[in-house]
Amino acid sequence: MTVAGSLVTMAATGTPALATGHARDAATATEYVDVQLLNITDLHGYLQAPPPGDAVITGAGGEQFTVGGVAYLATHLANLRAGRANSIFFAPGDLFSGWEFPAESLADEPTIEALNRLGLDFATAGNHEFDRTPGFMIDHMEHGRPYTGEGWTNSFPDSTGRTFPGAKFRYYCANMLWGNSGRTVLPPVNVEWVHGAGGRRLPIGFIHLTVTGTETSSTGFQTALRMLDELQTANRYAALLKSQGVNAIVLSMHDGAVAGSDFNSGSQPTGPAYDLARAVSPDIDAIVTGHWHCAFNMMVPDPSGRPRPFVEAGCHAQLINEINLRLDPVTGKVVRELTTSTNHPNTHDVTPDPSLKETADYWTGYADNRGATRVGRQTATFTRTLNSLGESTMGNLAADWALWAGAQSLDPFDTGNIYPNVPADLALIALAPRLGPSVINTDLTLDATTQGAVSYRKAFNAVGYGNPVLTATVTGQVIHDTLEQQWKLKGTVLTYAPFAVSHNVRYTFDAAGSAGNRVAPADVLIDGTPLDLHATYRLATTAYTMIGADDYPALLDHTSPVRHTRDFESFVAYVQSQSVLTPAPLGRVSARNATALRAETGQLLPVPKTLTADSGPRVASAGTKGGAGRC
Repeated sequence: MTVAGSLVTMAATGTPALATGHARDAATATEYVDVQLLNITDLHGYLQAPPPGDAVITGAGGEQFTVGGVAYLATHLANLRAGRANSIFFAPGDLFSGWEFPAESLADEPTIEALNRLGLDFATAGNHEFDRTPGFMIDHMEHGRPYTGEGWTNSFPDSTGRTFPGAKFRYYCANMLWGNSGRTVLPPVNVEWVHGAGGRRLPIGFIHLTVTGTETSSTGFQTALRMLDELQTANRYAALLKSQGVNAIVLSMHDGAVAGSDFNSGSQPTGPAYDLARAVSPDIDAIVTGHWHCAFNMMVPDPSGRPRPFVEAGCHAQLINEINLRLDPVTGKVVRELTTSTNHPNTHDVTPDPSLKETADYWTGYADNRGATRVGRQTATFTRTLNSLGESTMGNLAADWALWAGAQSLDPFDTGNIYPNVPADLALIALAPRLGPSVINTDLTLDATTQGAVSYRKAFNAVGYGNPVLTATVTGQVIHDTLEQQWKLKGTVLTYAPFAVSHNVRYTFDAAGSAGNRVAPADVLIDGTPLDLHATYRLATTAYTMIGADDYPALLDHTSPVRHTRDFESFVAYVQSQSVLTPAPLGRVSARNATALRAETGQLLPVPKTLTADSGPRVASAGTKGGAGRC
């Protein structure tokens, strides 16, 4: 099947993917009902332009195109829709919860306004649509209901002056369930009706899937949710739609694949979505994917050997995918032989739509003004630079923030937790983890010209990669083992990946001890009391660290996890709550036998760079297929 699918596509490299050679004449097939399916994916709030690495896309023969921006997207969509009686515009997920400051700092409301103006009909929920719990997605993003902090954290005036009204489109997902009831969190399918001759209406069914693992990933971590297998779910709903007389079915899935570098063809496809495309029900006539930020356009045979479109339209408004279906006017079945598909680059050689340009410009200006708002003051610079014992003033600040965050009430729209919210007893923050990014992005540098003012934007960019703070119950043994896991032999070199500890913790390690035998429980003090290996404690850290993605596996042994506010939003609130920030003295960590003959602190790992909302994507989403590298 791999060879057959690739050959069909490679024969049409750089041109629309065709089910058969006869599909080239599809435009003259007037005896059928013509249906245009348009889709984009993984916009992630990039309304003005993609990040630099995604602003140019490669097509057939290595030809490159500068792409992106919703104003250009609107013009291309209008041109594609012109003269089409049946045109449906949808998206397979990750439209909001992105990384560009104007969208991310304004509760992603700018993205929803832009999508409303683009005329989006419906969307599949991606993993990042679940970043702030279903309550936020449904009640606020879909229905526009405000929550606590209206006017500051949410419900901003849009470009027309109206308070955020919510989306004019709906989200769907067939495989995300509430764990306690087994009911789907969102409607699993939708049916759209298209017009044929003589006033006849024909149904097209859409099945929606979110990448499995979303509910246990670091960004989407929510104990109230569970997920179903993608293939079994798609087959189940295909059969259900078929039994109800829906004879044209499309699968929109937020899971992806990779298939070469030419955005309008496909070669050597691999990935979970491709595996599913070869195996899923032959009743499904087209498969539209996302999540991997890849671009391809090809036909892949279904299990009965009949080709069907298998596509992904890149990310960040790079492309518009267009699938053209021809339906039998009586049965509503897709005439597969006449199916075509094209990925259209969102180029800048058209006049940008003035309405969408106004929208994007409005939100950029609004975010700039809000970003300059003072939220606190600092008396000195906080730096990420580690001393010989692995401490830094920025690290201590982050650990104190995490302890504070783990004692706060849950977000008012929270629907993702099932365990009681018990305040944290201590906090650990990975400063230079062996795997993944550091949650600390920048130094917090004193600006003497503003008398040490800390602006919203400065605080927002300083800490965070899109993870909530988690609190969980752990034993003293887990805390001890986690501290021991800061040291690890790499060949003959002892490496040191240090934690920052909250202000109520002090510990001493033995600089002459071997890896795994450096921290005595009696030398770990929490609120002045030695660590009890048999007692339980509530620990606060980032979700990425708690689920073991930073390579401190002892933390996997936790119970009753509770999700709190996302890191960058929570850190801004912390700065506001403190009013004045002053660097705490170092000395939370000390070493015994530092001058002994065999003394060795360990080779400090470099503090990894994490991009901010102003410089590009900053997301750690371990746990979904593809791990942290997939968005």
